[in-house]
Amino acid sequence: MLEDVAAGRIQLPDFQRQWKWDDDRIRALLATVTLDYPLGVAMTLDTGGEAQFKARPLHGTEVGPQVVPEQLLLDGQQRLTSLFQALRSDRPVETTGARNKPLKRWYYIDIAKAVDDTADRDDAIVSVPEDRVVRGVYGRTTWDLGTRDKECASGLFPLNLIFEPDRTGKWQRAYVSGGDDRWDMWSAFQAQVIDTVKGFKVPLIRLPKETRKEAVCSVFERVNTGGVVLNVFELLTATYAGDTQYAERNGGEDFSLIKDWQAIKGKLCSDHQVFGTLDKEGGQETGLTSLDFLQTIALVRTYQRKQEFLAEHSGATNAPAVSCKRRDLLHLPLADYTRIAPKAAKALSWVGRFLATQHVFRERDLPYGSQVVPLAAIGVLLGEAVEDRGVHEKLARWYWCGVLGELYGGVTDTRFVRDVEQVVGWIRDGGPEPDTITEATFQEQRLHRLTTRNSAAYKGIHALLLKEGAIDWFFHGEPISEQTLIGQYVDIRQVFPKTWFEHNGVDSSLMNSIVNKTPLSYRALQTMGTSAPSVYLPSFERHTGSPGDWFDDIVGTHLIDAKTLRADDFEAFYRDRTARLLELVEREMGKSAVREGATDGHAG
Repeated sequence: MLEDVAAGRIQLPDFQRQWKWDDDRIRALLATVTLDYPLGVAMTLDTGGEAQFKARPLHGTEVGPQVVPEQLLLDGQQRLTSLFQALRSDRPVETTGARNKPLKRWYYIDIAKAVDDTADRDDAIVSVPEDRVVRGVYGRTTWDLGTRDKECASGLFPLNLIFEPDRTGKWQRAYVSGGDDRWDMWSAFQAQVIDTVKGFKVPLIRLPKETRKEAVCSVFERVNTGGVVLNVFELLTATYAGDTQYAERNGGEDFSLIKDWQAIKGKLCSDHQVFGTLDKEGGQETGLTSLDFLQTIALVRTYQRKQEFLAEHSGATNAPAVSCKRRDLLHLPLADYTRIAPKAAKALSWVGRFLATQHVFRERDLPYGSQVVPLAAIGVLLGEAVEDRGVHEKLARWYWCGVLGELYGGVTDTRFVRDVEQVVGWIRDGGPEPDTITEATFQEQRLHRLTTRNSAAYKGIHALLLKEGAIDWFFHGEPISEQTLIGQYVDIRQVFPKTWFEHNGVDSSLMNSIVNKTPLSYRALQTMGTSAPSVYLPSFERHTGSPGDWFDDIVGTHLIDAKTLRADDFEAFYRDRTARLLELVEREMGKSAVREGATDGHAG
């Protein structure tokens, strides 16, 4: 197997993660092999079948890009790579030590300890630095293995010679010349270690080339010893890069899904902060993900296929389903990806603008990232119609029913499909209202329990207050916009501060409710301090130069009755604002809320 690795007959599918075993694990692996202990099963896939993936050589080999592999290694990368570098390479092994510190190491075995039945084999495996000098306390040299004679004098055999008979023979002659007692030592070492390693066998499961792509994916996840869940994006990256037809049409250049996605998301993130960020170097992205993008494309593709089938087979009941499950992504052809991806990117740009009209500007304020997927797919399918005012209003109603009804938590694949089909049919064909609208409910009691950003409805009400035209109490003037939201550190702040509850002995169970919070700048928070509303409101009046009645109007833009604040009447404030927020929710959802005291199904 190591010869096949060295020659490139065995390579890795490009979806495999990078090799990353540390020094301790490599030494333990070498001890296992020298003792002829079971190493575990390796698994490969014969190339040339339906599941075509771009291949890459194992780390540390010198295989050129022109070499076509015969097998792709699905399970055993860490073990075979470690063994190849330690036993077959003329270069030090690139590994890591404590705290992931990069190291370059040569591996030796202590001959005396290896043939001593009472010694621990782990202690016989020695790792030394790239310069082959081991230093102890105060930098003093413990071992210097810079030459063959020094290696022999130390009794440390370099393991990367074990498959090189000529070099091993020369090393043996130098070693035994050091004393007559070394002949017996070497004979035992030859039989117990060298012959054991050279005759070591690895159980191999070799999958035929006819194995289907989804089966390869499933097998990889189930048997991979690292417990790595195979990312669909990584699998498609390898699949697309191995598309020979694309390469032939583009002068031999492979399609890079990674580069394509980075370009798309980079543009989206620069235009709309709501989509998060993409770290090209570290691979850490926030907000909109590559999976979101692929699901959007799959929804569009399967919807179009279904409509084409129904157009050709009128009245048929066996039309292909609209779906964006894992198997749909695995079977997304490159040709369909390149056809739909530009439209999906354009639709996502529209989604960014749509969310801005709903005053959702930042990723941290986005109620449901998952709801972006069907919204983008709907945008592709409706095309330019999404710009129509009537269509925009319908989409806004659907969006807020999903947010305030909190329908996009948990598993969402089924809702994705229903919403894409039903919203498009509702808007384009005059069909019935989507389930997301008819199923959505909002109860007055929910307002009391909305206390953190973990709740989509909490973020939703924050955005709706901005949409309503809330004006900051410190930077008075225009309603809070995207620029002031970010530039003035606007966040959700308490109206009656914590200290007020403490000083007045008032039940604080409702203190953190969204009813007692409103979007305000950091400077407004500083002005409020720990004071009661009756104290901090005059401070704002003096700062803004606004008479009391005028400033009360500014407070009113937050759906707050300023009179209740001036009286420090929390109960009246809370009751009045609850009613106003419920009216706001009802207007956006286009349906009545369930108020306290009303029975289920009867809105008051």
